Formats: sequence, C-alpha cells, structure tokens
Amino acid sequence: MNNSIIDVGGGTRDIYGAGVFDRLMDEGIVFDTMIGVSAGAANGASYCASQRGRNYVFYTEYVQRKEYLGPVAFRNSGSLLDLDYIYGALSNEGGEYPLDYDSYIASPMRLFIVATDAQTGKPVYFDKNDTPRNSYDFVKASSCLPVVCRPYKVDGREYYDGGLSDPLPFEKAKELGSDKLVVVLTKPVGTALSPTRNNLAAKALRKKYPAAAASLEISNERYCHSLKKALAAQDEGRCLIVAPDDIGDMGTLSKDKDALDALYKKGYADAEKIVGFLG
Repeated sequence: MNNSIIDVGGGTRDIYGAGVFDRLMDEGIVFDTMIGVSAGAANGASYCASQRGRNYVFYTEYVQRKEYLGPVAFRNSGSLLDLDYIYGALSNEGGEYPLDYDSYIASPMRLFIVATDAQTGKPVYFDKNDTPRNSYDFVKASSCLPVVCRPYKVDGREYYDGGLSDPLPFEKAKELGSDKLVVVLTKPVGTALSPTRNNLAAKALRKKYPAAAASLEISNERYCHSLKKALAAQDEGRCLIVAPDDIGDMGTLSKDKDALDALYKKGYADAEKIVGFLG
C-alpha cells in the first residue's frame, strides 16, 4: 500500500497546509510519498525533517520582514520575493531557522518537488534525495512566481513555479504508484477559476519565455481538470481532498497575521479527516 499526499501550494495561503502537516506530525503519520508544488515544497521539506511548527514561523513572522518580500528584497535579489533569503540565509546551517538536513535526507518518505522549465514550459520533478547540503535550490525553483520573481537557475537551467505546468499533480501521483491519495488545497474546492486570470502575467513572460507563458495561460484549466479526477477518485474512496471552507479575501502573498493564523488552525483541525481516511 502506497499512501501519498500532494500539497498544491498557494503562497502564504499554504499556511493551511502547514497546519495539516503539523497535525500529521502530532499524530505520528508519515506518508510513503509526497509531491510538493511551490509553497507545498517548503511544507514538504519541514515535514520530511520532522520540524513541527517551523513553517508557521516563516508564514507569520518572517514574511513580515522587508528582506523577505517587497522593495528591499527586490534590491537585494532582483525579485520581489527573495528566495535566496528564505530558503538560503534563513534555512541553511547557521541560519536563523535551519532545515534539519540530516533528518530531511534520512526520512523514508519520498518527496518530489515540482518546478517548471522556463524554456520548455514542462514540469520537472526533483527528488529530495538529490538535494545537496545547504542548497535548497529545488524548493526555490518550485516557488519562483512569474513576474514577482525572475526565473531561478539550477545547474544552468532556468525554472519557474511548478504551478505553471502541473498545479495539481494527480497523474504524477498515480505514476508513482499511489494507492491512497490525499490532496491538500489552499482554496475551497468549489472556487471558480477564471481561464483568463493569468493572461497579463503570461503576456509579460511571452517575449523571453514563450513556452512558460503558454503553460501559465492554461494552468487554471489544468488545475480544474486534475481536480475533477481527484473528486472522482474521492467518490471511489481512493482519494481524500482536504481544503479550507473559506479563505476570505486572502491573496497569494497575504501578510495578515490574524487571517494566516486562522487558516493555519483550519488546516490543523481539517487534518483529522486524514487520520480517519488512512485508518
């Protein structure tokens, strides 16, 4: 039996996922396989390392810092979201809240981190076991929001957020042999996604990265297609979708501490469904 979990990310809204994984750690639940997209990759890293509460601090405290997000981050990194500060300066050994690399690598859970190749527009699935010490470039690549960030280079290739090419990797989970699958969303299941919502961002990418722009334009369509498959699998008892019932007006980079804390608590409470599903 292969129990798998997907975290689709969603910027700071994925504090909901952080609540889910903290509850799983409290319950002593370790999945066989996890696929993390964007912020979901960061949640997956802390979950692999068994560092309960770590991501909560990033979502509620560090995000308020000028070095993390905004004009100062742009001056330091060339991107409005400084990925090297978040997943480098803060997360490396000697950083303010380092990832426990030894525990991360030693975890029996397989973690695959989704990024989008900026030149081809296709998904790339990085294996956490290939992560060098003090080099969390896979997570940086997966979290590289288009327009907000310039593409992130790993081994000479440029990458954008995994959500462009595989926003809900249901088929990848099947390919990896998933028998029971949990999908963690950061929006209510019934949220209507505009097919043209990403067109402006895609237009900004098109001249230099036409394939990535094309992927971005149909990312919402891909998400909805995969969600339909997950809902059908849920009806058959093979999948469980865990999602907040309401997120208010929270955006991808919300910094409202009260709203973030409330969403974290929702995730922690909603994770009780997973205990029953796996049991």
